[in-house]
Parts: sequence; structure tokens; C-alpha cells
Amino acid sequence: MADSVRIGVVGAGSISVRGLLPHLGQPDLVERVTLAAVCDPVPGRAEAAAEKFGVERAFVEYEELLARGDVDAVTIASPIGLHYEQGKLALQAGKHVHFNKTMTLTVAEATELIELAADNDLRIVASPGEMLRPHHVRTRELIAEGAIGTLSWVSCGAAFGTYHENESVRGGNDVLTNIDPSWYFRKPGGGPLYDMTVYALHSVTGILGPAQRVTAMSGVRVPVRTSGGADVQTDADDNTVILIDFGDNLFCVATGTAAGGMRGGFGGAYYGTAGTIDGLLLNGEPFDFPHRNPAELSPRGPGNQALLPHVTGVHREIEEQHVYEDVMQLVDWVRDGKPSIVTAEHARHVIDIIESAYRASATGQAQDLTTTF
Repeated sequence: MADSVRIGVVGAGSISVRGLLPHLGQPDLVERVTLAAVCDPVPGRAEAAAEKFGVERAFVEYEELLARGDVDAVTIASPIGLHYEQGKLALQAGKHVHFNKTMTLTVAEATELIELAADNDLRIVASPGEMLRPHHVRTRELIAEGAIGTLSWVSCGAAFGTYHENESVRGGNDVLTNIDPSWYFRKPGGGPLYDMTVYALHSVTGILGPAQRVTAMSGVRVPVRTSGGADVQTDADDNTVILIDFGDNLFCVATGTAAGGMRGGFGGAYYGTAGTIDGLLLNGEPFDFPHRNPAELSPRGPGNQALLPHVTGVHREIEEQHVYEDVMQLVDWVRDGKPSIVTAEHARHVIDIIESAYRASATGQAQDLTTTF
């Protein structure tokens, strides 16, 4: 067993301020995790985050964190378009990496990082770890057992709405509460597919297995958004509908839209010849799965954050429990040699779906997927 894993937090934006830093600084982790460093390019933001959350060192430059932060691993919580380059630099510097979703923008980038980690005996955990949720595992088992007959099709997806503009870290008067959300709507890396539908795609592929091909229609539906009293031009597609072929005429409709949720959401709705599984319901009634506690889980909704393995005690009261869980998957792997199911290969397959969907929309042709996991 290794000593406490010294972690550097890359980016002091929304996900870090609301989730990563509050979780990782809790006293119950003192023997397993050390918040060694944080960096952010906005002047004063890293320093403010370090002071608030008890981080040892603060940096403006990411390269300085890698060189002088004395870290064993990094959690990359910067805008998605930066993940590939920052992950590559971390692996080249000998650091283990947790990628907040989405790991990269392309399959080629993901493959390069996977090979680089393998060549240097380093670990990658790539969010989101949706198959850590016991109800997803039970859904997979129920389908295999024939509980809903022959599975016919699946729906899943997510919508931007005004979620990011209205987060608690927007519109304030200091560097930790006036965080600009503009990147969510801009290329590279913006848009609901990379940011939100990625959860649904991890769930559905985790339950059904790898997909084979996709086709899609995609574009910008809301060209201008308003945040902090300023207009933000949208150039990343914010309205996408994907048709995913899992083989043997089993299809999934997945959405990443400007508004309006698809039935099934992040977990998927599974329609069979003898019934339906939608969230925690089998034919409209709750189904059982390990550790299910209806009294506790009912007010928490279908995400069931409290059932994630490391989400105990005070961590049940802090936002973004699933992000904390994925970081702890890396900590266990580095410290205890316990591999995680939250793999870079699974993340690469989901990236394949997204990248191929955009290509299908641009070309008007269905795209064969080239990856598996």
C-alpha cells in the first residue's frame, strides 16, 4: 500500500469549487489523499481556492504545478477542449490522471493517452463511472434475464437548459463566485454531448455493451446565450439527435439538446416486448438492487449518488458526489493496486460515438465505430 496520494487539481472552476475541493479536503481522507496543489489561469483564483480548501500550493501555470507541485496524480477539471494536451503533459511528467468528463475530443487523442500511460506504467481513470451505480448493474442483469422480454430499443439523453448559467458559482463578486461559463457553448469541447449526454452514453454502453455504428443530425439551435449580463455566442452544436446501432437491429436514440429532456435521461429507458425499465422502475414499480434503501434514496432522485462506494458520511452532503467517487477510484488504484472499472477504454468508445455522430451529421452518412472496451 502506498502512502497518501498527493493530488493536483487542474482548474478551480465550477466542478472544483462545488465538488472536487470540498470532497478531497475532508478530514476522513487525511490518510489517503493530500490536496497538494491547485492551478487556474485566472489571477487570484487558485490562491483563493487554496486558502478556502486547505490546498498546500497554488499556481497560475499548469506546467508549474507539474514541475513544482509535488503531486503523484492530477484531476483535470479544466474545459474539455484542454483535456488532451493537459493529460498528455501529466503522463509525460510521470503523473497518474483522473479525467473529468470528457477525456478527449477524438479517438486518436484518447488512444495516444492510453498508450502513453501503458508505456509508463501510469493509471488513467476517465469519468463518468456510471457502472459503479448498483442499479445500472442490476438493469443489465434484468435485461439479460429476460425481465422485459426481447429488448427493442432504448432512449436516453440530456439538455443544457440554463443549468450552467444558473450555477451557484456564477454572477458573484469574487473569483470563486464569478466563474465564466462561456466555454460550455464554444468550440472546442463545448456542447451538451461532451458535457452531459456523455453520462447517458456511458450508462447505455455499460449496460448493453459496445455499439457498432451511428448516424445523427446536429447543429446550433440557440445561437446566443446570456451570462453575467453579457451575450455569449454559441458555436458548439447544442442540438443533436443520435441514432446508435448496437447490432442485431437493436437501436438507441440519444439526445444532447438545447432544451427538453429525453425519457431515460442519464440512465436510459429500455423498452422490451414484455415491459420497460426506466430509471429505478421495472414496469412502473421499483426494482430491487444491492443496498437499495427507499427511505434514503427517494428524495435523492434517480442518480442514487449515495450508493456510490466512497460516498459515505459527510460526502453525501457535498455536491458532485460522482466526481469525487471517480477520483477515489484512481486513489485506490494508485494506493492499493485495485484496478477500476472506470476505464479510459470505455471513455474512448463513448468519444467514438460522439465524434462519429458529428461526422455523420456533417456528411449525411452513417459511421462505423472503430473502438470497443
